[in-house]
Amino acid sequence: MINKIVPAIRTENITYAVRDIVVLANQVAKTGKEMLYLNIGDPNIYDFAPPKYLVDATYQAMLKNLNGYAPSSGIKEAVEAIEKEADRKGITNVHDIFVTTGASEAIDICLTALVNDGENVLTPTPGYPLYTAIASKLQMMENPYYLNESNGWLPDVDDIKSKINDKTRAIILINPNNPTGSIYTEENLRQIIDLALKHNLVIFADEIYDKLLFDGKKQISVGALNKDVSCITFGGLSKNYMVPGFRIGWGIVSGRKEVLADYIEAINKILRARLSANHPEQYGIKPCLEGNQDHLVEAMKKLSRRRDLTVEMLNAIPGISCVKPEGAFYAFPRLEMKQPDNHFVSELIKETGVVVVPGSGFGQVPGTKHFRVVFLPNEQILEKAYKAIGSFFVRYQEKYHDLVEA
Repeated sequence: MINKIVPAIRTENITYAVRDIVVLANQVAKTGKEMLYLNIGDPNIYDFAPPKYLVDATYQAMLKNLNGYAPSSGIKEAVEAIEKEADRKGITNVHDIFVTTGASEAIDICLTALVNDGENVLTPTPGYPLYTAIASKLQMMENPYYLNESNGWLPDVDDIKSKINDKTRAIILINPNNPTGSIYTEENLRQIIDLALKHNLVIFADEIYDKLLFDGKKQISVGALNKDVSCITFGGLSKNYMVPGFRIGWGIVSGRKEVLADYIEAINKILRARLSANHPEQYGIKPCLEGNQDHLVEAMKKLSRRRDLTVEMLNAIPGISCVKPEGAFYAFPRLEMKQPDNHFVSELIKETGVVVVPGSGFGQVPGTKHFRVVFLPNEQILEKAYKAIGSFFVRYQEKYHDLVEA
């Protein structure tokens, strides 16, 4: 008899759709089929590169042997640059700033320092699966709130209000949103602030895509709208500066000091215990936030063309509709069908080699079906992929018309 090592119960419900779908894609790729990957938001796989000054700053830091431990909250020049960035965004009443191994670590640390077993955090649906993965690890109770597809994927404030209970500790906002590409309005954000103040909730403002904006749109930081609301604004270099592999992010804590003091100390206990974020890469933060942003101009020209192609071609497919993204580089098209979207995506990958992520991996309003596309690839790849999706969808509906959601 074999006595197996039993994993922790907290891992049972951890899923990560963006990466999990790669297992099937790798199996299909081994058959020799041409693959068209629209699943992972990594600009470096495609025709995007970081600004030279970022690479140079990191390289020079390494040459100077700044390769040891950094201060737990980050090097002084990086923290000061982030503070200036917060001021430019209109965020005042800042009481702490810390640099982390990607924004993901900042989010993980801040949730860990806040939420006890059995408590919950309001999480956007659809939303980035990192949050539900961390919730499973911390054994938090799930408390999803819905984004309104018919209203440009804005948070449904009435739904948020109805979900708040005596175990709720925070509200998570992803703005611009992943996976929908929506940007939240000032009115919408102010309504959420009112709820946070009324119920003494922390707002987690994930703004990692705050410089990737289309059509002259402006992104409003929720922390800039009210100096009293308890808010942690998350940012980083990965998307705006095209270095996801650097794993450099940060958190900015703002609000009333007397309300936040104990929580800030709890965050710093964890920061100290894990030592520090990557050291040399932190020297790229100041030149990025204070230097020229020319790379963004070129990036947004390309992304705008690819966004427009995505929306046009997907909306031209009968049975598929797509709300126009306003930021980031994702779209979240809707499928009008009875079949489960994870089955649709699996069959799409096997038959066409087009890799997308099922909407169920991000959460969605019950009864709706979606999939997420990343429109970072060039127009030729996108056009080929969307044509394949269109022709496949017709065949799929005919073949599986009796298949319904379990």
